[in-house]
Amino acid sequence: MQRYFGVRKDDKYLYLEKSDYHHIKNVMRNNDGDLIEVVVDNKLYLGCIENVKSDVNVLIEKELEIEEDFIPKVNLIIPILKEQKMDLILQKACEMGVDKITIIPLKRCVVRVDDKKINSKLDRWTRILKEASEQSFRSNIPNIEFVDSINKLSNLDGLKITCSTKKNLENVKMVLKKNKKCDTINVVIGPEGGLDNSEEEILNELGFLSTTFGSRIMRVESVPLFIMSIINYEYMSVD
Repeated sequence: MQRYFGVRKDDKYLYLEKSDYHHIKNVMRNNDGDLIEVVVDNKLYLGCIENVKSDVNVLIEKELEIEEDFIPKVNLIIPILKEQKMDLILQKACEMGVDKITIIPLKRCVVRVDDKKINSKLDRWTRILKEASEQSFRSNIPNIEFVDSINKLSNLDGLKITCSTKKNLENVKMVLKKNKKCDTINVVIGPEGGLDNSEEEILNELGFLSTTFGSRIMRVESVPLFIMSIINYEYMSVD
């Protein structure tokens, strides 16, 4: 059953974005009477499709219970990357439960985005997160924002870690084990070539703990998936 994020509801109907109506009619090729799930205002509903050959309606059948995995909220702080790598990170991190993604320009970033284009980029990234959230049956869409300076990360709450390429650091698994009761985890991931030393020093001054993955040096697009896998393993309930 397909899931969508609606824009509003009334006593009888659920209302979707225009692109979702197109998806129902021309991609999924649904028929009248087909059922879909729709999330509106953090509530999940079972909806019945009506009038598919004209202006699609989604009739409310009932409200459904939302099942959630109780892991800490994760804020991935990632550099601007090439489009294909960025798309992969957004899709897979979303599937694995990330709560927020913060985009930040760093010294070793290969890609630079003009200030005038950042809003259009954010719109595109938001659409990717919406589609990934629907595909993975999430009940919310991760937030995404652009921050233009490391120093603006100073007011973050929760556990703060930096994925470092330096040696003789505490590994990320042990850091997470020591912080089992944290509500939020903020993770900074460097670009190709890693964080510049001066950037890592600033992050340390802001309370970010430099951690290691051991002897492995991963591609930048692999790191978010690796860290999200560890977080899910360490915190996900087995009940």
